[in-house]
Amino acid sequence: MMYGKAVYFMIIHIVSAAETVDSIARRYGVSAQRIISDNAILAPNDLVVGQALVILIPQIVHTVSAGQTLASIAAQYGVSEIQLIQNNPYLIDRAPTVYAGEQIIISFTEPKRREITLNGYAYPFINRTVLMRALPYLTYLTIFGYGFREDGSLILIDDTPLIRLAYDFDTAPIMLLSSITEDGNFSSEKASELFQNVALQNAVLDNIVAVMQEKGYVGLDIDFEYVEQKDAQAFLDFLGNAGARMRENGFFLHTDLAPKTSGNQAGLLYEAHNYPAIGALSDMVLLMTYEWGYTYGPPMAVAPIDRVRDVVEYGASVIPPEKILMGIPNYGYDWPLPFEKGKTRATSIGNQDAIDLARIYGAAIRFDSTSQSPYFEYVSQDAVKHIVWFEDARSVLAKFDLIDEFDLLGGGYWNVMRPFAQNWALVSALYEIRKVV
Repeated sequence: MMYGKAVYFMIIHIVSAAETVDSIARRYGVSAQRIISDNAILAPNDLVVGQALVILIPQIVHTVSAGQTLASIAAQYGVSEIQLIQNNPYLIDRAPTVYAGEQIIISFTEPKRREITLNGYAYPFINRTVLMRALPYLTYLTIFGYGFREDGSLILIDDTPLIRLAYDFDTAPIMLLSSITEDGNFSSEKASELFQNVALQNAVLDNIVAVMQEKGYVGLDIDFEYVEQKDAQAFLDFLGNAGARMRENGFFLHTDLAPKTSGNQAGLLYEAHNYPAIGALSDMVLLMTYEWGYTYGPPMAVAPIDRVRDVVEYGASVIPPEKILMGIPNYGYDWPLPFEKGKTRATSIGNQDAIDLARIYGAAIRFDSTSQSPYFEYVSQDAVKHIVWFEDARSVLAKFDLIDEFDLLGGGYWNVMRPFAQNWALVSALYEIRKVV
């Protein structure tokens, strides 16, 4: 891969039969324990054939002397403390504490491509350990999400613990507003009422600004999906109103967009999402480039790179690329076979869980070159054949290659509710992650 004048490479090792973590570590001259931690390997001597492993080669390694602190080590090498935590994720549990004699990786041989903005979505009930593993590598944490009532009051969430934890890792929290109801469902009717009623809008926005100021949010994410065509202009008017209120109070407006490939794309999901108009009204947008493979759909990759490319090409042609975050899924699906439309239901699965499932059933992982996504098949204990499509370092790297090809602002993870260690190892090696707090 070539970007500018520098040549970039990433060691992604594909496991062959009979290989172990120790044999791979010897091949590259790196720590076996580091391979295990960077890839969240549960069984080092029982790797999955076809499994992708991120291999990071240290460039500068510092041995801690008595009396040194994380801050003093960072100052010595001209880096930030959060960069040291990114490079040494075991520090996440105890930073800023360091111990004399332990080794701290200052940098890797992989040259940094550029600075990038990364956003991650999470619900308030996220496992705190999983969240802590993600926060060092995020610019923003978007917390899902606030709703509103007919009187303009907000449907509140327990977001304070997440906000505090985000700031502990220099990650800025973003508030999210959607048409979610008090029973947890989304309502096009509620969205329409908000868009058509300026008095209701202003009451909702007053309450939003008050919460943002009280809790330390830095921006507002607008997530309204399945907006009816009759509300298209009113939706734009609402975004204009919301954007003005955000900026006059020192905040920014972020809007989530359905994955369109043209301006006249038909369908309830797409028609009211006017890319150029929304791009002009927003400070930042997320292209929701995932869910081609979905719960009730036929087995396929969640975010096939050829489909994602079509969306990015259109998006970057009508919205300034420096405003665009490209969606990155942190999950896969497990389909029972044969697939029957209207009957088969896939189960969502974490990327690390997918690897472990393949290991348990002795499945070999394959990689589809068109979608740039991994998959495998297995037969469950009840004799049902399954196929699993998921994400790994190779598919994630293909997405970041696309982000860089179009010089986008960065990426947005839907979502960070599940662990994905090798993803964080990859982005830490490739990018300077923008921190705004």
